[in-house]
Amino acid sequence: MRRILILGGTAWLGRELAAQLVAAGDDVTCLARGTAGEPPPGARLVVADRDLAGAYDDVVGADWDDVIEISWNVSHVRGALEALADRAAHWTLVSSCSVYASDTDPGADESAALVEPGDEGEEDYAKAKARCERDSAAVLGSRLLIVRAGLIAGPGDGSDRFGYWVSRCALAGKEDVLVPTLADRFVQVIDVRDLAAWTISAGRAGTVGTFNAVGDIHTFGDVLSQARSVAGHTGDLVEAAPEWLVDQGVAYWAGPRSLPLWLPEDSSGFSQRSNTTFRETGGALRSQRATLLDTLDDERERGLERERRAGLTRQEERGLLALLQERPVVLGRCSAGDRQVIGRRGAGAGELGSPPEGRPHL
Repeated sequence: MRRILILGGTAWLGRELAAQLVAAGDDVTCLARGTAGEPPPGARLVVADRDLAGAYDDVVGADWDDVIEISWNVSHVRGALEALADRAAHWTLVSSCSVYASDTDPGADESAALVEPGDEGEEDYAKAKARCERDSAAVLGSRLLIVRAGLIAGPGDGSDRFGYWVSRCALAGKEDVLVPTLADRFVQVIDVRDLAAWTISAGRAGTVGTFNAVGDIHTFGDVLSQARSVAGHTGDLVEAAPEWLVDQGVAYWAGPRSLPLWLPEDSSGFSQRSNTTFRETGGALRSQRATLLDTLDDERERGLERERRAGLTRQEERGLLALLQERPVVLGRCSAGDRQVIGRRGAGAGELGSPPEGRPHL
């Protein structure tokens, strides 16, 4: 029986890791504040605030087969390394593909350049994760596995990004759904259950090094077609130009009044990273349809009309669709038979709003 310490373990990915480890017969301890929920049955919870001195006192006396670190808080990561590095045979740092400096190169692998690391107190997610990677490597050397996760999807997603589309299709029913221009747009997600399974398998095998744990690449149009099929949506997908959406205050990627997963054209590499090494080391991915089906079940349980962290409200969407109907330009029909529409711009090209500042992060 392996002894595993998860620094976290009560929220989404951490809890999934804990649940799968317990199911495999491992002895699992979760160190967390306990405010995000309870660990799965069979896992032990050590309540600790990592901002306080002595946070690791209850776990520092044990030897661990693997320590799994999820945080992007630089001071938390440094504190854990100082307290526990000598007691861990293997260390897994869950990082992010957000650490890459460029989002413009489709197919980029783990050798791509990174952002400049931040320091303690860094609030930029990408820079903080890059610092966590560098500090962990400096302390752990050949005992470190860095898992650069892509956008995580599936049941329980608190970010409300991937689930927005299948949820919206289900809520709209026979009515139209507003979408961004789909040509040359891509989506790349990994189901939380598949990410956890590979991370555990890699840890058990003693795998070290850096890996992009990302899903396969799908066109945005394919994702929406699958979402419509799963949700039984019979309305049209009404496609709007990026400039028009930005001019109406619609944000890229995430957050309120956004179209989730939508990115500017110059960020095409963000959702097209290589997962070759992940696949070569046993990474398995369930079908996109399976993830969408389970996500929709979860969305229905949480409420299709609930307040979301990402996306348009249905009222906002109807208002934008009404604006598009004033003087639309019909471009024809896509292969799935959906209407494509570009809204009339309300200003000259030089007067259009700019995309929100900052890089999207996973």
